[in-house]
Amino acid sequence: MADSGAGDADGSGSDGAGGTSGTGGTNRRTGGGNGGFGREPGPEPEPDLSSDGPSDAGSGGGADAVGGLRRTLGFRDLVVYGLLFIAPMAPVGVYGTLDAKSHGAVALVYVFATVAMAFTAFSYAQMIRVAPQAGSVFAYARKGLGEGPGFIAGWMAMLDYLLIPAVAYLFAGIAMEALVPSVDRWIWTGLAVVITTLLNLWGVRAAARVGFFVLAMEIVVLVIFVVSAIVVLAQDGATRGWLSPLTGDLTFSLTAVLSGVSVAVLSYLGFDAIASFAEEVTGGSRKVARAVLLCLALAGVLFVAQTYLVALLEPLSSAELAADPAKQGSAFYDAVDASVGTWLHDLVAVSKAIGAAFAALAGQAAAGRLLFAMGRERRLPRLLSRTNAGTPRVALLLAAVVTLIAAVWAARNDNGLDHLVSVVDIGALTAFILLHASVVGWYAVRRMEGPPRILAHVVAPVVGAGVLVAVIVEAAESAQVVGAIWLAVGLVVLAVQWRRRALTQKAP
Repeated sequence: MADSGAGDADGSGSDGAGGTSGTGGTNRRTGGGNGGFGREPGPEPEPDLSSDGPSDAGSGGGADAVGGLRRTLGFRDLVVYGLLFIAPMAPVGVYGTLDAKSHGAVALVYVFATVAMAFTAFSYAQMIRVAPQAGSVFAYARKGLGEGPGFIAGWMAMLDYLLIPAVAYLFAGIAMEALVPSVDRWIWTGLAVVITTLLNLWGVRAAARVGFFVLAMEIVVLVIFVVSAIVVLAQDGATRGWLSPLTGDLTFSLTAVLSGVSVAVLSYLGFDAIASFAEEVTGGSRKVARAVLLCLALAGVLFVAQTYLVALLEPLSSAELAADPAKQGSAFYDAVDASVGTWLHDLVAVSKAIGAAFAALAGQAAAGRLLFAMGRERRLPRLLSRTNAGTPRVALLLAAVVTLIAAVWAARNDNGLDHLVSVVDIGALTAFILLHASVVGWYAVRRMEGPPRILAHVVAPVVGAGVLVAVIVEAAESAQVVGAIWLAVGLVVLAVQWRRRALTQKAP
């Protein structure tokens, strides 16, 4: 699946960009028509957004240009941003919950979750080459489905991009409070927001450089954990059965595993953020598509490996964890502490604190690009599309303010983390469903690339959307309610925009 997706994104397949240039044959994009899906007749060329970049306002760019993002990121930078946002040790915080929900089959949960998200990554690879723009799913849905669905996709993704950094900042604050109890978690949380915001304002390239070292630190800590766990298992054996992380330590239940998947997908949210940097990448959309697919594959391997090992070290059964929810949040740390030692517990905690803050940095950067893109298309206030030295600083500052308020509020409330975690993924999952629909709309309904490939352009996105619908159904009721309210507000905003546009067109 990854290879075929990359081929589409590279334009090297039979329906790739090379066959649509209009030379040496019939232009397959003629006759596609709008069909009510959108106004664009075909995929846009790679935008030339160099240091000055285009400006809808007619300026030549400069310090306050509109739409002036700079191409400074390479393939490694994209992978760094993606893995930073995902966080290599993302399962640490939710391991206990997943182990209890899945009856001990926590590694299998991540196998299923990786496969489920692979359909979404494949659809991203299909659409990145069609619309290599900032805003990712917002741009893709506009292409494949039209202006209205495009706005809704961006609106729902905004809920995810603004709240996931808040959760990550709060994780950083909680971890630091555990190490320095004399300082309240909300102070650590606010400090993390300030530091990472300054890095983002410094520029995407500078933030990527710092992020590379943070990611390297996280990988080193993960390797230390893996090696330590293998040594302990070789010397003392496993606490649970060797296959139990895949089969469960109780009676196997597919329903229990699927209920865990609805939580586990939260660990993956962030690989899609790579697509938000499409206008800042040197080399075009093929790098973005490859980075999306690679980040998901790497995350899947890392998540399955670490949850498999820690489940073998877990001193409590999944039934005991389910009976005592208070122990679920620290289950990963407790297992490491009991089997390896306090030194590794502290090392993992420090890594988690720093890694969570920089996961929020990547998320904040992606949120800024989404706000920038929607502002550039006049779906949000035009001010958000202004850039300074190639950085969308107004959009970044707005994203920072929203996440700061949400993170500090959650840090100062005992149940704040539960409220945030319960709603962060609903927006992204809804936007992903519209992404899958965009693939069908662009390739199969409008046939903008000629005859569609049924497996790639119909079966895969339909299955991917079905999986996401199932995950949303299994989500917490509070998340469903918040998602429905946010969607309703977005529909009202869209109706107001359409009304204003209609009145403007009627005006003499």
